[in-house]
Amino acid sequence: MKLFSRRNKTEADTGPELVLHVEGMHCTSCGLLIDDELEDIPGVRSSRTDVKAGRTTVRLEDGADVDAAMLVAAVEQAGDYTARPAN
Repeated sequence: MKLFSRRNKTEADTGPELVLHVEGMHCTSCGLLIDDELEDIPGVRSSRTDVKAGRTTVRLEDGADVDAAMLVAAVEQAGDYTARPAN
């Protein structure tokens, strides 16, 4: 886990996007933990969690072999959270 590390913003803003609804978050630290867990997955370019909206937007590298089930599992591994794909 790499707490508080962020990739280059211009690099992170490209590629396919998946959105997850996340429940159980209470503060900004929850969002950072989720982002760090998701960004450890090979093929994930970036993750941005909006705690107030209860959603996480994940950007993938082009051609990445990452599916929604992998992302949901990573969110739930980060703590006492539940997640489901938004689309």
